[in-house]
Amino acid sequence: MTHHTVLIVGGGAAGVSVANNMRRQNAKIDIAIIEPSEKHYYQPGFTIIGGGAYTLKKTTRNEADLIHPTVKWIKEYADTFQPEANTVTLRSGEAVSYDYLVVCPGLQLDWDKIAGLKETIGKNNVCSNYSAETVEYTWECIQSLQSGTALFTQPPMPIKCAGAPQKIMYLAADRFRRKGILDKFNIEFCNAGPALFGIPFFAKALSKVVAGYGIKTNFSHNLVAIDGDAKTATFEATDADGNKQQVVKAFDMIHVTPPQSAPDFIKASPLANAAGWVDVNENTLQHTQYANIFGLGDATSTPNAKTAAAVRKQVPILVDNIFHMMAGKALSDKYDGYGSCPLTTSLSTVMLAEFCYGGKVTPSFPWLDPRKNLFIWWIGKVMGFPWMYWSLMLKGYRIDIPHLASYAKKFTNED
Repeated sequence: MTHHTVLIVGGGAAGVSVANNMRRQNAKIDIAIIEPSEKHYYQPGFTIIGGGAYTLKKTTRNEADLIHPTVKWIKEYADTFQPEANTVTLRSGEAVSYDYLVVCPGLQLDWDKIAGLKETIGKNNVCSNYSAETVEYTWECIQSLQSGTALFTQPPMPIKCAGAPQKIMYLAADRFRRKGILDKFNIEFCNAGPALFGIPFFAKALSKVVAGYGIKTNFSHNLVAIDGDAKTATFEATDADGNKQQVVKAFDMIHVTPPQSAPDFIKASPLANAAGWVDVNENTLQHTQYANIFGLGDATSTPNAKTAAAVRKQVPILVDNIFHMMAGKALSDKYDGYGSCPLTTSLSTVMLAEFCYGGKVTPSFPWLDPRKNLFIWWIGKVMGFPWMYWSLMLKGYRIDIPHLASYAKKFTNED
């Protein structure tokens, strides 16, 4: 059995950032990452790949090039947890022990929860930006379509980046508009949820974007089955009284956001709560039962938006708390649920939505109305934010831009 002072499960945005940030704080501490994938993707870029404004190559790096050379990379799958013994068992059967464990394996995409989806995704104009294997096909569909019905779906929450299902819809609509064929399309947004966005402040602003493109919204419509050959999608629609009925819609193109959940090995572990998420304190990120275990990122129980921006805020708090534990100090409870969603509303504008627990609007740039669709945030989306991700966040630098909760009341109360 091998042993490490800090063992990290997951080598995505959260895991790599924690390892490299911790290494910058302490040059000698023994750190290891369990991660089977050799490729690392900048997933926030998938939306603009689907919209034809970015390439998959730009979002892809070798995992080996991102992990600090003094951090041990265990290129394997984590399988089970034995928190009472401070061990993680790998799929190979080998056990790895630790003093402190960080759990951040991300989400899994549950393609099989929509009948027929796995059989047709990537063909028949059935596309999705949520996978590196399928995202380029989204752009193929948008390019080739000249008219017809284009459907965009959103499953029940939680999902990675709750704005992504509608962001690609706006990019597609803008493409059609620039080609002079928008009036030849029937574009519909079919959302399992009750509103465009979970925060009314931004939902109201987005409704104007929807109206500008002539998009029809269908709320409480959950995609349950798809027939790619027949080009039909079946939704379970729920009315105001809770009654459900099946609604079948024909399409010429459909962008599907698959249901998502914590990975199965997390759900089956003693670290999970009843809903299957890594059960951590929402402010300290410490596990609620096992003091030497911490979690961050998409697989945890924290009720924040599951975005890279949230991870950026969580990393230094978690790293400091592990060092606080080592020194016998009290933990910091500074994580306030911050998340950010750059909503691409066209091929040149973005609405930068920033918020924390309770839906408080917390802009980092309060002199700019966060409801405005601005070109400067588009430049951030295609250039600035990717640079921050690769060159600062993943390399372990701390890049805190204060978000001003004191402005939340002002913005929320404005018309």
